[in-house]
Amino acid sequence: MNDTQKMLQAIIHGQNALKQELLNKLGKVEDKLTGMIDKLTGRVDGLEGKLDQVEKRLTKRIDNLGRQLVYLEEDAPTREEFDNLEKRVDKIEQKPTSVL
Repeated sequence: MNDTQKMLQAIIHGQNALKQELLNKLGKVEDKLTGMIDKLTGRVDGLEGKLDQVEKRLTKRIDNLGRQLVYLEEDAPTREEFDNLEKRVDKIEQKPTSVL
């Protein structure tokens, strides 16, 4: 092997070593990114679960409030009943004064 071939062989070995080093570093970066993505995916899944729970609780609360409003509306007097109540109260107020 002459000097030119030795020099060419040394350059090739140097490039090969550089390539291997870069591949190792890229593999480490890829592993770190994969770990970060896995963590983020876990967090997103956790947040989705929490949001689902909050949505269920809010839906339940809104349903309860709706039922309460319906019951209150059913118990509330109509306009005619309210007018009659005013007449009845006036009659009741007049009775004690007439008894005295």
